Amino acid sequence: MPGTHITDQQAKLYMNLKRTRSRQTAAAKAGFSVSTGARINADPRLPSQKQTPRGRRRPDPLLPYWDSEIVPMLKAAPGLRPITVLGEMQRRHSAFSAELRRTLERRIRLWQALNGPARDVIFRQEHPPGQQGLSDFTDASALGISIAGVPLEHRLYHFRLAFSGWQHVRVVLGGESFVALAEGLQNALWALGGAPAAFRNLEREAAADLTHRYEQLCAHYGMTPTRNNLGVAHENGSIEGPHAHLKSALQQAILLRGSGDFTDLEDYRRFVDERVGRANAARRKALEVEREHLKKLPPRRTDDHEEELVTVTRSSGFLLRHVFYTVPSRLIGHRLRVRIYDDRLECLLGATLVLTLPRGRRPSGAQHGRIGHVVDYHHVIHALRRKPMALLNLVYRDQLFPRAAFRRTWEALIAAQSPRKACRVMVGLLALAHDRACEAELAAALDTILDGSDMPDLTILQQRFMPSCTTVPVVTVSLPAAIAYDALLGMPQGWVQP
Repeated sequence: MPGTHITDQQAKLYMNLKRTRSRQTAAAKAGFSVSTGARINADPRLPSQKQTPRGRRRPDPLLPYWDSEIVPMLKAAPGLRPITVLGEMQRRHSAFSAELRRTLERRIRLWQALNGPARDVIFRQEHPPGQQGLSDFTDASALGISIAGVPLEHRLYHFRLAFSGWQHVRVVLGGESFVALAEGLQNALWALGGAPAAFRNLEREAAADLTHRYEQLCAHYGMTPTRNNLGVAHENGSIEGPHAHLKSALQQAILLRGSGDFTDLEDYRRFVDERVGRANAARRKALEVEREHLKKLPPRRTDDHEEELVTVTRSSGFLLRHVFYTVPSRLIGHRLRVRIYDDRLECLLGATLVLTLPRGRRPSGAQHGRIGHVVDYHHVIHALRRKPMALLNLVYRDQLFPRAAFRRTWEALIAAQSPRKACRVMVGLLALAHDRACEAELAAALDTILDGSDMPDLTILQQRFMPSCTTVPVVTVSLPAAIAYDALLGMPQGWVQP
């Protein structure tokens, strides 16, 4: 076609066909004219070999500065960014235009490719089955999770097998501690049914501060602990990349669910487990291959908690790691052995487990000397009945109220009534919720009363939630004469009275 340049492929086809065909036939099959074929016969070079190099169409704007100023800067500091060089050149020369930015970027990139320093190299690795497992913590605050309307600050402990991609995820409420690592890792291994030969933990604090315990944990499962180089992100690729995929999948599932608010922590954990289980189902075949190479688990788990001894004070509680916990008052004066997990405390008196408490944390940004509180009103309500005025200035008063409706009721009472009467009514409401196990129903009733701009009446609420008095039926028992049993002894065996 006139005006169209022929390609190297057309020229090669013509040269091959011309060996056995005429010039006209070879040119027609190659898709150009006979005269073009004649030119190729005269000059058998390919079209790409006949093109002359394209020269510069305008003067080089960087020529006065490149060799004298810019290159010395790049040699002295190879890490300089083009935008930094641009700013420096504008500072030195008022005529150096900002419009040269793209030209400068391209020229610096070309110089770095030809003359720049050697760069780090990523070595792609093969992952034999059963050889390596990795774990790390990842911040999940971006998911926007809340529990009963309260935002949940948490992390996800993420364990993953490098070969099959099988993963296990646990919601972690505290920081990146050894306790969270040990509990999450052991849950993953026992759910998997085996242990890989090597284990890489990317969490710094746990392994750095508790190296001996960390090595003991790995030794218990026969795993060799390995570490990546500090600060080298690409060495974490087998777990860092899946972090983003995991949180993206959870975010999409939350959008389908319609809300990131859950009724309780267990409900949220079931949600995470279900999504991770669906992802693992797609890796079933690879996991079957990997399970054949996993090590057998030991007969039992190792300790995944820390222990401390505490003494229950006259305040019916104990202080542990800047958090005050209430316990039943019958334990006052006793020493408890507390097992500290990521999300709970198990309190033992001797070898007997007496109660389990949710683990609390010191409030973030708290001033020096401030502590957190984990309070259960059931533990102290009997004493508050005798001393209702103690509620007025109680240090953990706000944490004593089990639901927002009770806190709202207290604010309304203290604003409308005398402190003595407000304390007496509030303690009475807490006692009613304790005695009749009607905390949720009473909270709903209090919200309804306050929404109607009324004040709760303790007597009316007690009559409403107390059981109505019923008459105990009179039961008359007639005892037969003892001689009646003698007749039964003389009856034949197996006889049944008709």
